[in-house]
Amino acid sequence: MKSILITGANIVNEGRITREDVLVRNGRIAKIGSDLSNEVADQTINATGKYLFPGVIDDQVHFREPGLTHKGEIYTEAKAGVAGGTTSYMEMPNTVPQAVTLDLLEEKYQRAEEVSLANYSFFFGATNDNLNEILKLDLSKVCGLKIFQGSSTGNMVVDNIESLEGIFREYKGLIAIHSENDHIIAANFAEYKAKYGEDIPVKFHPKIRSEEACFDASSRAVAMAKKYGTRLHILHISTAKELQLFDNTIPLEEKKVTSEACIHHLWFSEEDYETKGNLIKWNPAVKTANDKAQIFQAVLDGRIDVIATDHAPHTLEEKALPYTKAPSGGPLIQHSLVAMLDFYHQGKISLEMIAQKMAHNVARLFRIEERGFIREGYFADLVLVDLDSPWTVSKENILAKCGWSPFEGHTFKSKVTHTIVSGHLAYAEGKFDEGKKGERLTFFTNK
Repeated sequence: MKSILITGANIVNEGRITREDVLVRNGRIAKIGSDLSNEVADQTINATGKYLFPGVIDDQVHFREPGLTHKGEIYTEAKAGVAGGTTSYMEMPNTVPQAVTLDLLEEKYQRAEEVSLANYSFFFGATNDNLNEILKLDLSKVCGLKIFQGSSTGNMVVDNIESLEGIFREYKGLIAIHSENDHIIAANFAEYKAKYGEDIPVKFHPKIRSEEACFDASSRAVAMAKKYGTRLHILHISTAKELQLFDNTIPLEEKKVTSEACIHHLWFSEEDYETKGNLIKWNPAVKTANDKAQIFQAVLDGRIDVIATDHAPHTLEEKALPYTKAPSGGPLIQHSLVAMLDFYHQGKISLEMIAQKMAHNVARLFRIEERGFIREGYFADLVLVDLDSPWTVSKENILAKCGWSPFEGHTFKSKVTHTIVSGHLAYAEGKFDEGKKGERLTFFTNK
């Protein structure tokens, strides 16, 4: 593997910005110093005026492989992530077949080893009847267990209270949960379908997948986690009301209940349905401007611990279907870091906080071994950014296989110029080097 010397970078790391050089050797950060010009390296990157972040770790993506590869693939979506500064991801189990047995889970790992340009881990999927398989998981090699408490993913919805309690009681790893109450959603949907038939306007999506549905499920999950001392991570918080469930008075490493905000819930609000339509139809739904503002504040004050994407591509043809048939989800991984950097330019968040919420805290929360920070001896997962290099999202530069983005036409103020994955310069100035693939994430289990 080629060694890399990065010179003159503004390093954004652990609450500080310092101007230093970084030497990368054998996949690791070998040295950080104010002047490493005497070091010999195979490649040198002049980073003067640019900002070096720890690579983004996205804890929630749907790459659609196996079984749904007309929407996306591990190869295409990981590549889009690398172009956007994401060096590691954790992918969800609701593929076809669903990753609810150890053999099916391992097949995904084997595929990623072959094709993924970014580092990877895969969630195992819970069902009402696979607790025995769950308890066989090697917690040092799997990021966590995913429970769909409310969704449209068929038999992956864990709706048997005895099964749910058994998982929370017996499983010793991290549980990541999609929290929406299906019964409340079903009643809301019936009401709007009776009024509008198949032509329900998409603006009612947040009324159907309502605040009540989210809070009811999240509060129940938190109560169960507290009952059994379970490590619970609630994904894609979409309502201000849910924020009362989370604590910012204790260190993240000591938290048992944690939470995530997604880019779309920080960027869009219900007013955007008029122009974006089904393109911003997600579960949980994008809700009010107040919800958006309160979620952002919770990111800043520590009630919400990490920022992710819930990258979930569908084809434009699928999204063009009527509301009742159009699937929920959209592609975001290529634009997550630059979207947050736009918020920085607006004065809403610091660069240090972006690094904390998109890298440091993800590594802390999931107990990822030797990643998420710019530290000597750690894996070299790094992203170099030009803060003042505007570019406009267009079909020509969208890399997700589905070929569209809710950000199409938007001009971002910052650009990712280089991405280093496990010491390999995978992306540089618009060009990829696929000579080395990403690596499987591993996790500390002795805490």
